Amino acid sequence: MTTTSSRLLDLLALLQARRGWSGPELADRLEVSRRTIRRDVDRLRELGYPVESLAGPAGGYRLRAGTAMPPLLLDDDEAIAIAVGLSTAARASVTGIEETAVRALVKLEQVLPSHLRRRVRALGSATVALPVGGPTVDPQHLTVIAAACRDSERLRFAYRSREGTDSQREVEPHSLVNVGRRWYLVAWDGQREDWRTFRVDRLARPAPSGTRFTPRTLPAADAAAYVERSLRGAPHRYEARVTLHAAAEEIAGRIPAYWGTIEERDAHSCEFRTGDDDLGWLAVRIAMLGVDFEVHEPPELAEHLRLLAGRLRRAAGPSRRHRPPSPG
Repeated sequence: MTTTSSRLLDLLALLQARRGWSGPELADRLEVSRRTIRRDVDRLRELGYPVESLAGPAGGYRLRAGTAMPPLLLDDDEAIAIAVGLSTAARASVTGIEETAVRALVKLEQVLPSHLRRRVRALGSATVALPVGGPTVDPQHLTVIAAACRDSERLRFAYRSREGTDSQREVEPHSLVNVGRRWYLVAWDGQREDWRTFRVDRLARPAPSGTRFTPRTLPAADAAAYVERSLRGAPHRYEARVTLHAAAEEIAGRIPAYWGTIEERDAHSCEFRTGDDDLGWLAVRIAMLGVDFEVHEPPELAEHLRLLAGRLRRAAGPSRRHRPPSPG
């Protein structure tokens, strides 16, 4: 980007951030002359941005409200950030997002400068997203819920619990939280008279009720912290207790906090408590830590690990101490 283009981006950002600016204020913020500000404003108008002049001793500028805006100007870092986000959107667990992201990325490439287009295409050709299974959420559901959170409007939806029980809920939505491949709604549930987290992939037909509410104070630093605490405290079908032969600090750096708790035993071992409804995933979670361990409970987990170990040995095939050299 040239200096002039970068300054236009900064000027546009200032105009979008506040209703009106005087000419001297803009000149001071951008460290240029008032004459340069006038030229830059004219350039933005040529690009289609509806910048209005304000009457007054010093003059001023503002963006016209309610007018459709032309495409945003992006600097190099912003364009690359968007391209990375679009190219990895398949992992966002949103239904249909991969195809939509590809279409958006193609449109972005068409308007990028040639040097950025080459960088984005290089990124796309060298990047492979590993397909990940699991439930996905409807993007329309996310937008409906997000709008209700923004507008402090009560939300109705059908919900199926982990046990398969169906119910109709009406809540005061607070925030959407993305954890790995799961989306959670944090909301005040009037029927339970308490805060709750709801898996978005388990709800159906979300719709605003038309009733506004006064937002309550969340009993946590933020919505992400509340979801993390809820996940740690939620009961699971299987609760595991294992000794890991590694320092507690090392293990803590490898896993998300909501997986469970780690308690130091000595400098070289720790106790890991974790739970899940799926015994298979619980076994894989512990095995993937890459350290030796002993299972204390539940007994079903030890048996599942033995089955998993046998399956892995068969997949690896017979060991061969002396292999013939590769040809060539």
